[in-house]
Amino acid sequence: MQLEATTRGEDITRLARQTAEEGLEAFFIVGGDGSVNLATAGLIHTNTALGVLPAGTANVWAQELGLPGLNWTRWTALEESAHRLADAQVYAVDVGLCNGVPFLLWAGMGLDGFVVRRIEPRSRWMKHFAVAQYAATAVWNATTWHGLNLNFELEGKKLEGHYLLAVVSNIHLYAGGIARISPAARLDDGKMDLWLFEGETLGDTVMHAWGLLSGRHVKSKNVLRFPFSSLSVDTDSPLFIQYDGEPMEGDHHATIEVLPKALHVLVPGKTPHILFERGLS
Repeated sequence: MQLEATTRGEDITRLARQTAEEGLEAFFIVGGDGSVNLATAGLIHTNTALGVLPAGTANVWAQELGLPGLNWTRWTALEESAHRLADAQVYAVDVGLCNGVPFLLWAGMGLDGFVVRRIEPRSRWMKHFAVAQYAATAVWNATTWHGLNLNFELEGKKLEGHYLLAVVSNIHLYAGGIARISPAARLDDGKMDLWLFEGETLGDTVMHAWGLLSGRHVKSKNVLRFPFSSLSVDTDSPLFIQYDGEPMEGDHHATIEVLPKALHVLVPGKTPHILFERGLS
């Protein structure tokens, strides 16, 4: 085993790619979802599996797998995660490409992307309050956010509407792991879910936030879900985008493509969600 320290994000992608080129079985990253995203970029379409030891702030990918996050009350979380991954299975999972940039968890447009753009970059100290800061910023900006006119083309269909938020999700969890946005998500089905939240007022935003937290959004007449393998979207306003919690400079157009089973990952023997079509619970 070889350990390497990183000083910037590009180091993670470079080291992951180097590990794959050397034909090693696994690449472990100690960090949060942003670090996981950077490692993904270096490992897609290789046989080297990604292992995650959660030590960041949100660690939603780790929560999805049932790995304990490192915090002030759980100092041994890294050791616990390492033990759970010691006998992990290797699974191939789907990866998304948003304007050519890979993502593993989500790509969000509208209020989601705007909020991430406002809070990033953050200091390491501020990241200890990531979920609270995101929620506070979302509430503050929701008072003046009235949504976007979005024109989608997906699966041979055209879809137009006015939406507060559009989220593409590859996993179950969302919003720092406190909401379960896609209960039926599978990591290896070649599809992702596009969720569209209609509305334009602060009241609509509050209603959707409560729906997400309670799980009622899946039955709401103001929330739409479309599984897809590729899509394009156009808007007449600047398009703010976030991918895996990182801001992306958008224009008025974006494309998202699903790369089926493009990444190998280490998955512990027991997870809190059904993640794969062939089963693992």
